[in-house]
Amino acid sequence: MQTRSKSGISKPKIFQATAWIDEELHSIKQALASPHWKVVVQEEYEALLKNKTWSLVSLPSDRRAVHCKWLFRIKRNADGSIAQYKARFVAKGFFQQPGIYFHEVFSPVVKPVIVRVILTLDLSKGWQLRQVDINNALQKKST
Repeated sequence: MQTRSKSGISKPKIFQATAWIDEELHSIKQALASPHWKVVVQEEYEALLKNKTWSLVSLPSDRRAVHCKWLFRIKRNADGSIAQYKARFVAKGFFQQPGIYFHEVFSPVVKPVIVRVILTLDLSKGWQLRQVDINNALQKKST
């Protein structure tokens, strides 16, 4: 059997070392110290308040609280420049136990079959397909 490596055919290896000045964060304290991150954290927090995502209640003694955490990501353009800073406040749902408030949690996830249906409709109807980045999935349209 003749392989590419035996024939001396190889793709040149390109090594790119890039030192990113703005690394992704791991704590809310780091985020609030940076002006870029502080803005996106404030926007996320305001969207959660506007949508009435949570309300403060006392925890029953027989229940365990679902903890939350901040996630930080830097979205980059193809050339490596920063396209956008993204901050999300998410629940650590893996602490849940089946049968205890298990079905009351909503996770907006698209099933693969829905994606295939939309793509099929797009092809058959000749529609234009666009990608959108939804900033806050629960945001209501103001009238």
